[in-house]
Amino acid sequence: MLTDLVPLAREAKSWPFEQARALLDHVLNKRLSDADRVAAKLLIDAGKADQALATFEALNRPVVLETGYGPSGLPHMGTFGEVARTTMVRNAFRALTGDHWPTRLIAFSDDMDGLRKVPEGVPNPEMLREDLHLPLTQVRDPFGTHDSFGAHNNARLRAFLDGFGFDYAFMSSTETYASGRFDATLLRLLERFDAVQAIMLPTLGPERRETYSPFLPISPVTGHVLQVPTLERNVAKGTIVFDDPAGGRTELPVTGGHVKLQWKPDWAMRWTALDVDYEMSGKDLIESVRESGKICRALGGVPPEGFNFELFLDIEGKKISKSKGNGLTMDEWLRYGTPESLSWYMFQSPKSAKSLHFNVIPRAIDDYLGAIEAYRTQEPAKRIDNAVWSIHAGAPPEVASPVSFALLLNLVGVANASNKDQLWAYMARYLPEATPANEPVLDQLMDRALNYYEDFVKPTKAYRAPTEAEAAALMDLAGRLKALPADTTDGETIQNEVYAVGKAHAFEPLRAWFGALYEVLLGASQGPRFGSFAAIYGLSQTIELVEAGARGELAS
Repeated sequence: MLTDLVPLAREAKSWPFEQARALLDHVLNKRLSDADRVAAKLLIDAGKADQALATFEALNRPVVLETGYGPSGLPHMGTFGEVARTTMVRNAFRALTGDHWPTRLIAFSDDMDGLRKVPEGVPNPEMLREDLHLPLTQVRDPFGTHDSFGAHNNARLRAFLDGFGFDYAFMSSTETYASGRFDATLLRLLERFDAVQAIMLPTLGPERRETYSPFLPISPVTGHVLQVPTLERNVAKGTIVFDDPAGGRTELPVTGGHVKLQWKPDWAMRWTALDVDYEMSGKDLIESVRESGKICRALGGVPPEGFNFELFLDIEGKKISKSKGNGLTMDEWLRYGTPESLSWYMFQSPKSAKSLHFNVIPRAIDDYLGAIEAYRTQEPAKRIDNAVWSIHAGAPPEVASPVSFALLLNLVGVANASNKDQLWAYMARYLPEATPANEPVLDQLMDRALNYYEDFVKPTKAYRAPTEAEAAALMDLAGRLKALPADTTDGETIQNEVYAVGKAHAFEPLRAWFGALYEVLLGASQGPRFGSFAAIYGLSQTIELVEAGARGELAS
């Protein structure tokens, strides 16, 4: 029960709980007087958030968390990361408040933005070129499946988020502007136009400064989103006057979807109109957050709590760019790794730059599996800071996989396996009760291991011949394994023999012996726990492998 976790959540050290505590302070500061805030905080800290909500009427509306999406492209790794991390903060907030305070996560699509350029890799680019500058929800769908390009990408976003089981409320910029939901805040911005300009103009270059307006009118003639100066404002009528290239001097209301806002004022307007309490963003948007926060205050709102996460780097340490294609796509990660392993990777050190490349996937999978195993025996104070608590909203699975991903990769290579049936045949000896039905995670990992081995491990395999000392140790190991019962499947027993050989042959340090095993027998610089690998591969097959390695046959 989350109501039992309040004391632990108050002391938890992981970043989602740090953010949740900051979010709670933000909401209390935003909604209550000093005296009421102290009283409410005491109740919440005592695990009585329900009493706090019942006592203070200002608290009786949901805490709103928001993530943004630009539907000119398909959902990507950054989309997943932002929603996953925000969800982790939301889960931590629920624990901190005993799950009494309702929360809402908005996935906001800026689908009223004008199409500025034709995205790469989409069909019918000529059609899109004809629709440049139209709102994305007015651009024809090049895929031919939806009413517009914006609707197509919104559907992909929702399917994407639904596929990962995220709990969210989808919101469309086009629909929200047209519905009048933003009208009051848009009229306030019209009234405080000069204050907004005073914030924005110093951030622009001289030429842009001459023509900038926070309002982007939609041309009644062409339907284009226009970047034109505002020539006149009529606050009483709620209108602006501008020069439409296709229709001359034009007057439009700022309400009802006739205009949209430039993105920084738009961001601030959403925070104000939707009463957003939390939104995180990339480190590259620090300045934008600052300017939007100023505009939000100018509109009478309170900027949300949040933090700026670091961006991912490619294998060479360079910033990932969608246009350069030097990153890792969602489909690519999910071909080789599980969704949970990706969530694990997103959880780790969000304020530190990390490589996002194929080579991080195996480690992420096994670290996630290890965290599930550790969770089983951890005390409650450790459990709540374990990443799997945040990944699984406080209810991680009791078990994950009985076999590591690293071990599967080596089994695929040594067994020359090309399908899961071959891998399950080996597992039948080691785990006779295991089946794809009762070990679904292991079954999924087999698919990923087959893919990863074929694409990344196999091309880089490099066996070497043993030294004279290594060959002698390998033959000794083969002899010791022959002395074990032929049906031995106890990996620990086999591992003890491996250790004994390394010590008997005076490998110093002992890890040099294991390095030799991996390089000579597996063609890799690292490998799994050898005893577990041998137990699954089979004792007789392992003996043959060791003897072949001792003779240098694998290297040849």
